[in-house]
Amino acid sequence: MTIIVTGSSGLLGSALVKALRADGARVVCLVRRVPRDTDESFWNPEKGIVDPAALEGAEAVVHLAGAGLGDRRWTDDYKREVVRSRVKGTGTLVEALAGLSAKPPVLLSGSAVGFYGDTGDRTVDETAPPGTGFLAEEVVVPWEAATAPAEEAGIRVVLLRTGLVLSGDGGILSRILPIFKLGLGAPLGSGRQYWSWISAEDWVLAVQNLMKNPEISGPVNLTAPEPVTNTEFTRALGEAVHRPTMPLAVPGIVLRTALGGFAEEGVLIGQRVLPRRLLDSGHAFRHTRLNEALATVL
Repeated sequence: MTIIVTGSSGLLGSALVKALRADGARVVCLVRRVPRDTDESFWNPEKGIVDPAALEGAEAVVHLAGAGLGDRRWTDDYKREVVRSRVKGTGTLVEALAGLSAKPPVLLSGSAVGFYGDTGDRTVDETAPPGTGFLAEEVVVPWEAATAPAEEAGIRVVLLRTGLVLSGDGGILSRILPIFKLGLGAPLGSGRQYWSWISAEDWVLAVQNLMKNPEISGPVNLTAPEPVTNTEFTRALGEAVHRPTMPLAVPGIVLRTALGGFAEEGVLIGQRVLPRRLLDSGHAFRHTRLNEALATVL
């Protein structure tokens, strides 16, 4: 079984590639540098360059490439890069897939729960419409729409609407753990906003299951069944590292100054997301409670 993966050097891509190879699959990674071996193939998504021969006959494609949403402050230039890397990259890949004589049966394409915007206390599932704001309207909606030619070409498309990923190998925990280990962890903004999270292990298992399930296409929320408020997240992480947390929250104005637009749309808003389609498919989560997940990854 040959599986194509973009974004293989990222947190989720590297974990997925490791799991797929452990299961005996041949994984070919599309890379933006000189390939090191036959399990890599060069592509340049912004210039529309990809080798169709590397894609021909693959059983599945997992597309995760794109500029990190929380990697840098959201300046106007970086916001343009976030959009371009996703929409142009997806378009390049999908155009190549649609033109193959032996098309892959399934494309699993990265997405984000940012699609829903600020849901407040309202629980949403995959039937909810898109929200408002830069992340929903200018990033996720066109990012997902760029997969349309693959679906039109008869490829099953699954949109991986991913929440906050918990991993001991990087991601948000690697950035905030040093603060919590000093006993300086604190709620952010009101602390009442919901954070929809998933362990990296559960994310990988869900993608593997979706890859094999021909009945599922379209958007799928990759989040644990029990989202928590930021205050609850703060308390649980403090307990996990056995350190106290600060009683006063970090004001929103401080976060906006430090993070730019990412604070407004990635930290301070609430997204209470339910993984309805995973649950309905019978998918079994390894981690449904935050404290259990943190104990496993830390």
